[in-house]
Amino acid sequence: MKTALITGASGGVARALATRLREAGWRLVLVSRDVTLLDPADGDVLVQSDVSTPGGAEAAFALAVERAGIVPDALINCAGNTLIAPLGRVTAEALRGCMAANVDTAFFSVQAYTKALAAAKKTGDIVLFSSVVAGLGVSNHAGIAMAKGAIEALVRSVAADFSHMGIRINAVAPGLMRSPMTERMLVNERSQQNIAAQYPLGHYGDAADGAAVAAWLLSSDARWITGEVIHMDGGFSAVRPLVRSAGP
Repeated sequence: MKTALITGASGGVARALATRLREAGWRLVLVSRDVTLLDPADGDVLVQSDVSTPGGAEAAFALAVERAGIVPDALINCAGNTLIAPLGRVTAEALRGCMAANVDTAFFSVQAYTKALAAAKKTGDIVLFSSVVAGLGVSNHAGIAMAKGAIEALVRSVAADFSHMGIRINAVAPGLMRSPMTERMLVNERSQQNIAAQYPLGHYGDAADGAAVAAWLLSSDARWITGEVIHMDGGFSAVRPLVRSAGP
């Protein structure tokens, strides 16, 4: 039985991924700053830790090994938040929070995990989450775009550093997925229609979509993939659909 450690485990994508991995026979270590927010199943290992700090990330893996009896076979960093605001209105506090939730959690979790794998002389798989806005300009997304761009750079660098150990690392770059974090953007039918209209396939995603791609990246079907960013955005970053005039 393989073991996966999921950070930010109280979030929508993390919960959907946990369900999918359990069904595939994985044992889970769920990491959160507040384990009372989790909805674990029998056999799950719960770890309360803040992985946005080096000490918190190292503690998370130490506790995982202590309670699960093994260095996890996979790390999925689902910790993160979003920051959507005009550049001039982004405060230093908001930017620092965005970087800590996204970049710091990814960096320190990967750092602690690769150390644990090296000590155990073991290989493993890593999945991080980027965003469509890291690859193209979207208004009012400067802070989160910068943070997610750093994650994509981290993926390529870590893939180069640890390919000799057989460690794979990839990222999923979704468009908007409906989840508790984005629910405020979908408060009524009009906002839902406006957001859906931005995507060539005519609809936005949901947490299960992100979970499906992450689970595939952890599977043997993706065993020859590393250092990649998988776009999952309904064609948003790749397709320019034909727009017909509304006139006569």
